[in-house]
Amino acid sequence: SLFQVTSFQGVAVRSLCTSSPHDHPEHGRLVYKGNLAKAVLGVRFFSYSTSIFNLFMAPYIMLKTGIGFDSLFIQAAFYGLVGFFTFVTPITLHVLTKGYVIRLYYKEDMDTYTAITYNAILAEKATVFHQKDVKIPDITKMFTTFYAKTKSMLVNPTLFPNPQDYNHLMGYDKSLYFNLEEELKEADER
Repeated sequence: SLFQVTSFQGVAVRSLCTSSPHDHPEHGRLVYKGNLAKAVLGVRFFSYSTSIFNLFMAPYIMLKTGIGFDSLFIQAAFYGLVGFFTFVTPITLHVLTKGYVIRLYYKEDMDTYTAITYNAILAEKATVFHQKDVKIPDITKMFTTFYAKTKSMLVNPTLFPNPQDYNHLMGYDKSLYFNLEEELKEADER
């Protein structure tokens, strides 16, 4: 339980909260919370807002400066610059941050995870996957810790409050058992 005091126009209102804003029993137990969630959301929102601003201001700037009537080269350069910052930057940011896991939940009875990420319109998106769907890339990738089915996911291993949760997610807790089992089979065959 968490006791909160909220102020509405100078009047104190008290409420008793029994759950945190990130509790979702339908997803399971919260095992991971990314510390860059607000930064990712803020950068993407800023990028989108500047793109919208560029779209509305480009015609105005062209009319006031006369760029539309001068040379074709200056006009192409202007449109290229505006187009780059309007479209390429937000798309690049989305591609780089779409797999950043904001929160990760685990349902022990079904051995499934629910990863919460941001989609293209900055809404939270839930991706449900089984632990056996987790694939670790052969080569370390900059924005991928693991693949859930075919979707790349990025987590920071040090942010798991319980390291066993990370080990189970990545399958590290099973690999030792399987390797030991294989070694025993090989020893019996000899």
